Amino acid sequence: MARVTMADVAKEAGVSKSTVSQFINKRYEYMGEDTKKKIDEAIKFLGYQPNYLARSLKQKRTSMIGIIVGNIMHRLSTEVSRSIEDYCHKHDIHAILCNADDNPEKERKYIEVLHAKQVDGLIIFPTGQNLDLYQKLIDEDYPVVFMDRKIEGLKANYVVAANRDATEESIKHLISRGHTKIAIATQPLMISPRIDRLKGYKQALSEAGIPLIKEYMIHAEREQINHELEKLFALKEPPTALFAGNDLVFIEILEFFKDKQMKIGKDAALIVFDNIPLAHLAETQVTTIAQPGYEMGQKAAEILLKQIKKEQDGVHEHVFPCELIIRESS
Repeated sequence: MARVTMADVAKEAGVSKSTVSQFINKRYEYMGEDTKKKIDEAIKFLGYQPNYLARSLKQKRTSMIGIIVGNIMHRLSTEVSRSIEDYCHKHDIHAILCNADDNPEKERKYIEVLHAKQVDGLIIFPTGQNLDLYQKLIDEDYPVVFMDRKIEGLKANYVVAANRDATEESIKHLISRGHTKIAIATQPLMISPRIDRLKGYKQALSEAGIPLIKEYMIHAEREQINHELEKLFALKEPPTALFAGNDLVFIEILEFFKDKQMKIGKDAALIVFDNIPLAHLAETQVTTIAQPGYEMGQKAAEILLKQIKKEQDGVHEHVFPCELIIRESS
C-alpha cells in the first residue's frame, strides 16, 4: 500500500500543501474553522500519518526528550515522570523514560545513547557520579534539567524540593510533642536530598539543645535497614520517635514494626518524607512530608522546552516548598 502524503491530504481537502503543513504543525492563526474541518476529515479518511523523520530533519529537532530517573520505585519519580509526560503531550513532544537504578554506569549509558539519538533534551535525576558527562552536556549548551538532586560544584538548571527546611520543621514538630530521643533512617548519603534531610534533622536538634546520638542516625542500604533498626531499638534508651527519609525506608520500617508487633504512634512516633498515597488509610494514619511532585515535573518540562527553543538565558535553581501533613503517627 502506497504511503499517503501531505499532497494527497491537500488534494482531498481542496487546499494547498502549505495549508496542510500549517494544520499539522498547529499553526491555526489565519485558518478558518471550515478549512480545519476539511483537512481533519481528509486526514482521517486517508489515514495519513505525519513523517516525523522528515519533519525532524527540516526543523533540526526530533520532538523527543529523555527522562532518566534515579529509581522508578520511588513515588516521587513516577509522579514527576507522569507530570513531565503530560506537559510534553500538550506540546506535541514525545518522552522516553529510562530507569538508572541509581547505577552510575547505567545512567552514563542512557545519557550517551539518548544524546546520540539526538533527543532534544534531557531531564535527569542524577546519581551525582558522572560529573564529567554532566559538565560536557552543559559545555555543549545541550538542554538539560537536573531533577530532585543537586550536584556540588555543577552550575546547571535544577528543580528540587526544600528538603532541609521541611525536615527541620518536622523534627521541631516532634520536639513540640515532647520527644527528645529522635532517630533518623535514610539510605546511604550519596545524593543531596538525603544529605539535606540529615542537615535539617541536625539543625532542629541543635536549636533545641538536644545532643546528637550517633546510634540514632541510620544511613544504610535498604536491605540492611531492618538489621539497623534491630540495633536501634535494642539500645538501653531506644528512640521514642523516628524520621523515615523516603518511601522505601518507610516500607522497611513498616515490616520491622509488624515483625516486632510494635505499633506506630504508640511504641514510636513516625514521620515519613515522601508522598504516600494511602498514608491516611493506614491503621494509624501516618504523618508525611508531601513534595509537590506534579508541579515540580511541570516546571522541569517548562524549563527544558525553553532551553530547546533558545528562550532561556542563564541557569536557574527552582526550590519547591513541601507540606508537613500531621496525622496520628506523630
